[in-house]
Parts: sequence; C-alpha cells; structure tokens
Amino acid sequence: MLNKKTMMAVLCALAIAHQPVRADDNTPKGDGEFTPQEETDFHPDPNDKTVREVLAPVMAKAPDWTKDVADRIKLHGYAQGAYIFNNANGENSNSFNMKRVIFWVDARITERWSFSFMHDFMSVVQEYYTDFSFFKNKKYLTVRFGQFKHGYSYENPLSPTSMETVDVYSEGVTYLAGCGSDRMFGTSYGREMGLALFGEAANGKFAYNFQVLNGCIINKIDNNNQKDVLLRLEYRPVKGLNIVATGRMGRGQNMLDHESELTGVGAGERYIRNRYSVGGAYDCKWIRLHGEYLEGKDGTAISRGGYLTGSVPLGLKGFESVFSYDYFNYNVDRDYGQHKAVFGLQYWFFKKCRVQAQYVYKSASINGGSYVPGANHGVQVQLQVRFN
Repeated sequence: MLNKKTMMAVLCALAIAHQPVRADDNTPKGDGEFTPQEETDFHPDPNDKTVREVLAPVMAKAPDWTKDVADRIKLHGYAQGAYIFNNANGENSNSFNMKRVIFWVDARITERWSFSFMHDFMSVVQEYYTDFSFFKNKKYLTVRFGQFKHGYSYENPLSPTSMETVDVYSEGVTYLAGCGSDRMFGTSYGREMGLALFGEAANGKFAYNFQVLNGCIINKIDNNNQKDVLLRLEYRPVKGLNIVATGRMGRGQNMLDHESELTGVGAGERYIRNRYSVGGAYDCKWIRLHGEYLEGKDGTAISRGGYLTGSVPLGLKGFESVFSYDYFNYNVDRDYGQHKAVFGLQYWFFKKCRVQAQYVYKSASINGGSYVPGANHGVQVQLQVRFN
C-alpha cells in the first residue's frame, strides 16, 4: 500500500502534467490560467459564429456600388453612314457621308427623377433635359425641362434608327418641324428648348403632351419675347394602332438676311408660324405602316401635304421591303409642289443594326431655300449600327 504522502505526490504530478500551456512564453508554464483565446479553443461554443458569418447577412443586403451605378446609368449610341448617288437636272453627284454619330446617356437619379444628355459628333449637342414623374411606377404625369425633341407630327419624336427611309422623315415633317429645309427657322433637328407636361391614361390607350417652347434654333436663347405652345394627343384603341393629332401655334423670326423665296417673309421679320397634323400608324407581323396629313402657315404662306410610308417582311429573316410616297406643297399660292417616291430593301443583321439600299425619285427639290423644279433620281445605301 502506498502511504498518504506517496499518493498525494502522484496525484499532484498527474495534475501538473495535464495543465494547458499558455501562449505567452514569458508566463510560467502550468500556472493554471487560460488566455481568452485558449479558453475558446479549449471549450468551443457550438452557437458561436465567426465575424464572416455574422456579417454575411448584412453584406448581402448592402448595395454594390458598381451594380448601383450600372442600374442608374444607361449608355446608348448609334452611327449611320451612307453612300449617296444623285442625278439632278442631268448632273451627277456621289459621295460617302457619315450622317450621324450620336451618343447619349440616361441617368436615373431617383425612382421618379432622371436626366438625359445627347450629342451628335457630326454636328452639335442635341439634347439635355431632366424628367420628374409625379407618380411612382405610373405614367400619368411627367414634367420635362430642357432641350428635347418637340411633339409636332407623328414622325418627329421618333428615332432615325426606327425610320424606314434613309432620308428619315417626310418632306413635310422635315420642313414644318424645323429639321433643316425651312431656312427661316434654321436647323434645329426637330428639337427645342422648353417645358413639357406629358403622360398616359386608361392603361396607355390615351397619351398627351403639352409643350411651351422658345421657338428658335437649339443651343440659343429665345430671339423674341413670345413662346410657342404645342399640343399632341394620341389614341391607341387596339394593339398596333396609334392615331395622332398635333398642333402648334406661335411666332417666328426670319433668320435670313433676305426675303424668303418660299414664303415671302422679309429679312428679320417676325411672322405667324402655326402647324397642324393628323395621322397614325399600324404595326403587325406582316406590315408596318404610318402616314399623316400636315399643314403649316408662315406669315400669309400656306403649306400642306401628306405621306404614306411602310415596310413589309419578305419571309427571309431580317429582310424587308421599304416604300414611301410623299407629297408636299411648300407654298400653295405659288404652287411649289413636290412629289417624292422611295423603294428599297433593308436587312436587319443584328437587333437594331441594318443595311439599307433605296431608290429615290423627286419631281422637284429645295436647294438653299429655293424651290427648284425638275426631276431628281438617287440611290442611297446606308449602314446603321446601334447599341443600347
């Protein structure tokens, strides 16, 4: 039998042999105390979580700034380059032409507030405006301020990348909407500075757009103290059908340093400038069609006309035939009428990218602000590339 002293010595030795060692080498081994880390390691809590595990739900909910920026800012752009051959009064001309190189940005500031900026590298800054919607996720009422496409005519608000003809808009729209052929107005690319109130009702069947505009060319302050007012109304009774009526009333100031040969308005003269239109569009799987009647008044000169333009799929993927008939009389009293016909093909090779080839006939033309009678024949081939 071991005596009591021997038994106590053995138990003490065993206890000392099983003491944990502290991480701190300067602390005497076997002092019987654990560091906090050693305590955790020695007695792990099955309910305890690492920092990563604790923060995981928080990080999952935290916004990714790169994703947030991508969601708020959208970049768009397109380019249209063409080869154009023309025969006018027996004289031929031909040229390659980069018609448009446009880039624009849409920035969503909040759910109801946004900003847009557009620049054409072949000309000037086109648009800069801000929108504010009064109803979240609804299109009842939005206010727009800045420089933007005005709402006159069915065609003018549409992008050139969606139009059928290489010349884009009809002769009447090009003249009455300020896209370049009205030399008294100047070239505004169908855009103006102003304020707009627009929206939709009845699940999109009705749409309205009321605008107050400077009435002068873009990127300039107003050249008179009177503003133009414009109203656009749309009715979409069934899918694919859109009926549009627009009207504009105001005054212009002749930008020319001489009397206009088309209207008789004198140099620098302020004159009545009113416009009206009614038309519509129909779109289904076998045809896309739009047409319009237009009328304008510049001083005492009355202009009016109409057009019908469309495209028909040819059964081969991406291939369509294109056609248009267009008549416009620049001054009814002087009989400055012009007939225009377009026939051609287009091939959509990728989303909004296409190649177009068209024949164009005109019975007369507007050259330098003058009416020039005589047949014109042309061939136009255009490449369009667009990204969203």
